[in-house]
Amino acid sequence: MTDLPVITSPLLDLAGVKHAFFTRQGGVSTGIYEGLNVGIGSGDVPGDVSENRRRAAAHFGVAPEALDTCYQIHSATAVIAEHPWGEDGRPQADGVATDRRGLVCGALAADCAPILFADPQAGVVAAAHAGWKGALTGVVEATLDQMLALGAQRSNIVAVVGPCIGPASYEVGLEFLDRFTAEDAANAQFFSAGQTADKQMFDLPAFVLHRLRQAGVETCEWVGRDTCVEAELFYSNRRAFKQGEPDFGRLLSAIALV
Repeated sequence: MTDLPVITSPLLDLAGVKHAFFTRQGGVSTGIYEGLNVGIGSGDVPGDVSENRRRAAAHFGVAPEALDTCYQIHSATAVIAEHPWGEDGRPQADGVATDRRGLVCGALAADCAPILFADPQAGVVAAAHAGWKGALTGVVEATLDQMLALGAQRSNIVAVVGPCIGPASYEVGLEFLDRFTAEDAANAQFFSAGQTADKQMFDLPAFVLHRLRQAGVETCEWVGRDTCVEAELFYSNRRAFKQGEPDFGRLLSAIALV
């Protein structure tokens, strides 16, 4: 076990379940990736990423191969994990569910919304990566479908949205608003005026919670942490872009049956 600093939610403080929203603290990466960068696809030193993933896996008491994270593609695709994938066996997807002890479901993010799910009665857990595209096209629902396939009951599922870009940090163009309202006019509620007439502010965590509730998950919350503004704790794609940095680290959110 390790003593990595993590953020947790009381909603997931459940018998037989362990979860963690890891920060960037406690890792070996240096430079712009300083800290616990677990992004295999980043430009970081591969050995450093592997050591960071080993430390995160050790937090759950498992080997690094059992940390099942996807090759994330901003999709509405979710899969079921039945065995350890390792770094080279990751499927292209953005949600992963399991009913197997000894496996850890993980999602990577650096402003996108990570979601951890659990049905403690059925013994099913899941993790999903919900950027705006995945959230809009159905990654929440796809992940829930995989949980239900493993025996979870929608009414028993609890979900928590982890650290992500907050509503005061996510400025978008009007075409972004148009895309959301074309799907559902009610989505306008998740936008507010930006600093100029051609900009809007988008509330990603509120939108993800809306999708969860629409899908029947009534017990859900956001942890309330904005990755873009807390540089000491979190990696952020948008912050890196604003600072002219060529890349950024990835944070891990993970959950397991214990």
